Amino acid sequence: MKIIENRKKFFILSLLIICIGFGAMFVNARAGKGALNWDVEFTGGTSMEIDMGGEYDGAELESIISEATGQSSPQIQQIMGTNGVAIKLQSIDSPTRVALMEAVQAVYPAAELKEANDISGTVSGEMQQAAMKATLIAGVAMLIYISIRFHDFRAGGSAIVALIHDVLVALAAYAVFRIPVNNTFIAVLLTILGYSVNSTIVIFDRIRENKDNFRPNQMAERINKSVSQTLARSINTSLTTLFTVGAIYVLGVPSIKEFALPMMVGIIAGAYSSICISGSIWYTFLPKSEKGSNK
Repeated sequence: MKIIENRKKFFILSLLIICIGFGAMFVNARAGKGALNWDVEFTGGTSMEIDMGGEYDGAELESIISEATGQSSPQIQQIMGTNGVAIKLQSIDSPTRVALMEAVQAVYPAAELKEANDISGTVSGEMQQAAMKATLIAGVAMLIYISIRFHDFRAGGSAIVALIHDVLVALAAYAVFRIPVNNTFIAVLLTILGYSVNSTIVIFDRIRENKDNFRPNQMAERINKSVSQTLARSINTSLTTLFTVGAIYVLGVPSIKEFALPMMVGIIAGAYSSICISGSIWYTFLPKSEKGSNK
């Protein structure tokens, strides 16, 4: 495979996808929807759990809630195995809660409020900080580990840039598809980071193993050969994981789909970055004396 020769094309494709994500954020922000679809767990708000007492129409319930609260996009999730629903809204006061329940009970008389909680901005701010800290700590730990393992800080830096690429692609998916950013967001990011860096290390290991088969100024040929040798493994691993997560997305409840959809995007982005981006970035960081004829 001519990975190094086509590296600029791969870089342009990645930048295009990331720019689409930032463009979606800008458009959503200008429309007053927020750059991302922040859940109340991150922004603060009101969480309610209602036992509907029987079957209900999701679209009709959403319309009732929107009319009673004046909020255009309430988040409604069915509680698995029950007739209950979890509702997340921007903060509402007690009179609005009462009016909301009266509106729901007018259509569904058996409905009963089981729980209502206010999530403060302080708590949500702490969650945002925890998400950033977790991602930062994971990235720094990976940078140190990979640099030591391959005796080359450029290898660690290349892997981290590839991981940043995966995170930005995942953010693009959250922006374009308006996936709620909640607790699963942290889990998705950390899972993508761990999954992607594993594939990258496999390729970097093969690059190191092939060192004796190429001259010092044949780094481009060595990277191309190493990627080709690990290609089947990378694709097969990604596909089997993608099929599993895809089945979860198709068969899962909405809360599971909020995890599965960005995970599928992250798996594809991780496979792409491991094969096409990480080795190319490592090559870009090398001095001209090691690049050979493909510089």
